[in-house]
Amino acid sequence: QVQVVESGGGLVQPGGSLRLSCAASLSIFRFYGMAWYRQAPGKQRELVAHITSGGTTNYAPSVKGRFTMSRDSAKNTLYLQMNSLKPEDTAVYYCNASRSGGVYWGQGTQVTVSS
Repeated sequence: QVQVVESGGGLVQPGGSLRLSCAASLSIFRFYGMAWYRQAPGKQRELVAHITSGGTTNYAPSVKGRFTMSRDSAKNTLYLQMNSLKPEDTAVYYCNASRSGGVYWGQGTQVTVSS
């Protein structure tokens, strides 16, 4: 059983930055893809960024150029560096790990962008 736990959310002003972390219970990066999703009030959950087990990254157009995802294999931790934050980025952010036959979600961390 894979477990992932998000942290690093909070309140930030527009234009500010936050770094989210996703700690995995097992060494999984070799064979799991990892992703960040977010869900704003009244909206469906959407994909923010994804990284394959081989290290290839993809970003949603709304965050490309502002958000950067990275992995630390020694710590089994996935990061999302969020810069130039906008009020539209306000949402609960979720980490997941996936491969054929299994998808695992964290509980989420709240990000609020407001002045």
